Amino acid sequence: MKNISKSFSRIISQFLILLLMLVVIACGDDDGTDPTPIDPADRLPQVYINTQGNTIVDEPKVPTTMLIVDGIDTIYHGVAGAEYRGASSQSLFPKKSYGIELWDEELEDIEASLFDMPEEEDWILYAPYTDKTLLRNKIIYDIARDMGWYSSRCELVDLTVNDEPRGVHVFMEKLKRDKGRIDINKLKDDENSGEDLTGGYILKIDKTAGNNLGEGYNQQNSFESAYAPYHSTDGQRIRFLYEYPDAEDITVEQKVYISEYIGEFEARLASDEFTDAEIGYAPMIDVSSFIDFFILNEITNNVDGYRLSTFMHKDKNGKLTMGPIWDFNLAFGNADYCSGGSSNGWAYAFNQRCANDFWQVPFWWERLLSDPTYVSALQDRWTTLRSGILNTSSIHTRIDQDISVLSKAGAIDQNFMIWPVIGQYIWPNNYVGSSYEDESAYFKDWISDRMTWLDSAISDL
Repeated sequence: MKNISKSFSRIISQFLILLLMLVVIACGDDDGTDPTPIDPADRLPQVYINTQGNTIVDEPKVPTTMLIVDGIDTIYHGVAGAEYRGASSQSLFPKKSYGIELWDEELEDIEASLFDMPEEEDWILYAPYTDKTLLRNKIIYDIARDMGWYSSRCELVDLTVNDEPRGVHVFMEKLKRDKGRIDINKLKDDENSGEDLTGGYILKIDKTAGNNLGEGYNQQNSFESAYAPYHSTDGQRIRFLYEYPDAEDITVEQKVYISEYIGEFEARLASDEFTDAEIGYAPMIDVSSFIDFFILNEITNNVDGYRLSTFMHKDKNGKLTMGPIWDFNLAFGNADYCSGGSSNGWAYAFNQRCANDFWQVPFWWERLLSDPTYVSALQDRWTTLRSGILNTSSIHTRIDQDISVLSKAGAIDQNFMIWPVIGQYIWPNNYVGSSYEDESAYFKDWISDRMTWLDSAISDL
């Protein structure tokens, strides 16, 4: 029966690909000439979602059917729960991102390996809209993995919902505790003492959304730092949201443990002895993760960096570790506020430029940069990365390779026929090009300028 189902799915996928090719050939170009046929092998993987009459909303997920075709191969065909996602993008932009959960016929979670990614049930279809290169998130996630850290694996796809093309999306892993994702110990609700209590945990600094309990920040879903952010002017505070265990599942004992661990780290970092190798901050954190997290946010001048979509985790018997990185669609010069478009200036110094913003950067980063040992390690790491992974030409090559994939697939033209935003200001664009080529050239030129500035700025720390 399974073989019959697989054969049927393969027939469906081949038929759909043939149908798509016939539509393209039949339509032709506006000048009456036929377009160059696209080899099916060059097409982006195609994701088809049929809502079966259900209306997709923010939450909860509603049952749909999903078909994923890569070339002539069907890699998934079955039921999937779907919902809109994005703290603000879903209300601001017509092109939607989706949270996807694989289900069986009884609407129970099932795991599958998609695009050779580790088996899981939770996935994301991210919709680049204000990012007209379509690539900012994918590029930085790829760089982070090559630097040795877990970050969401990505695949560029074309999405169709209810027979309506929705353009280029990024099929990617949702951040969560899993041996193939954030690989930390599974903390059970009966592990409330001793060594068991030490992990694993995932926290984030972010807006409240999703499964956070209650309204806004509260004792159920978060705890507050004892230290005000440097340079802020409106009494802002830093809050840490419980991501894993989440607000609904974490026990009182676990809340106390992880909040006290963060509190002890911050107290040591704020103390006069913060540089001491034994009683300072360093024994409590994975310093290398802090350095690389800093570098990834700084090479992009991520305007949301350190203060939003900021994940950290702690394994059982482990130290506080920064990451994985998340949400860089407004980075790489793509924001026109708080100097987000500038290729000069430190991203960590956001509070000095926008002291009135509600979400501020914790004092951690400025304090760390006053430790000569930390600075020396940062400079050494920067020198190593600049000779390889972060060589400007290497980053440009990554971009060119992804653009080539999109171009050969005809996906760029198709995306901007569906979403005609080229040449238009879409909040918060710092630059508006008149073509996709302008947008990608700006992206690469901005990176060149940024890396040159950082070479000098990091050397002068």
